[in-house]
Amino acid sequence: MEVKNRKAYFNYEVLDTIEVGIVLKGTEIKSIRNAHVSLDNSYAVIKNDEVYLLNTFIKQYKEGNIYNHDESRSRKLLLHKKEIKKLKDAIEKERMTLIPLKLYFVKNKVKILIGVCRGKKNYDKRESLKEKDMKRNLEKRGKYEY
Repeated sequence: MEVKNRKAYFNYEVLDTIEVGIVLKGTEIKSIRNAHVSLDNSYAVIKNDEVYLLNTFIKQYKEGNIYNHDESRSRKLLLHKKEIKKLKDAIEKERMTLIPLKLYFVKNKVKILIGVCRGKKNYDKRESLKEKDMKRNLEKRGKYEY
């Protein structure tokens, strides 16, 4: 099971990626296994030398009753101090943003691929749309030509 943030690749230029763990509650992991997750509009911030994921929507687990979680609470990400320092330098000096690109399982643990990103300008977005259309047209032609 894998959840991707498609808007991230359109709105941002991904310069570097890092795989991190995440602190979850019991009902959150069950909702993630059922693919009730949205990474749209989510981002990561660094507070007090800790990294937190904000605006990530994890739907409440249907059978969770009183032990259910808040759907869009901030969640702590698990990184080493050196990695946090490296990310903090990139954010402060080079004006980058931390965006979650993908959420997936590795040996029954949830991992998130965080991208160090720079926002694209409108003309960059138009360029990527043109490239996407060109690739699509080339693939169509390739299928029908012998």
